[in-house]
Amino acid sequence: MIIRALGSGEEPPMELLLLADPSRDIVEGYLGRGQCYVAEEGGSVIGVYVLIPTRPETVELVNVAVEESRHGCGIGKRLVLHAVRTAREQGARTMEVGTGNSSVAQLALYQKCGFRITGVDRDFFTRHYPMEIMENGIPCRDMIRLAQDVHNGEG
Repeated sequence: MIIRALGSGEEPPMELLLLADPSRDIVEGYLGRGQCYVAEEGGSVIGVYVLIPTRPETVELVNVAVEESRHGCGIGKRLVLHAVRTAREQGARTMEVGTGNSSVAQLALYQKCGFRITGVDRDFFTRHYPMEIMENGIPCRDMIRLAQDVHNGEG
């Protein structure tokens, strides 16, 4: 598997990106402000993430997604750790990420990769998404915010 930045003329893997965020408008906004990275194996894109600069020395990791048939194979962890290294190489000091309160596997993944919970944006998903989001039998309402200091090599 290789992970690389998406080239300027390449189409982003929208189907994968929409697995991580069901709003096409929000995903397109991320893509316009950030850099998209893809994981490829055998000529096929099997994973994706986007890094967005948000404040001086801070980037946000958004839209981490892995092809559904490849869940549980460690690809998500490799993508997150690649994002941490990339942010560090680009001079970031802090990386942030947000995920839904119902995203149990994602919360575990981010913490295993060195992120720590920094806060909760209550009712984020009910304010910003017109449709109800259900995951793991749990209504997705709140965004759990996590961060790590990438400058000191935590990730």
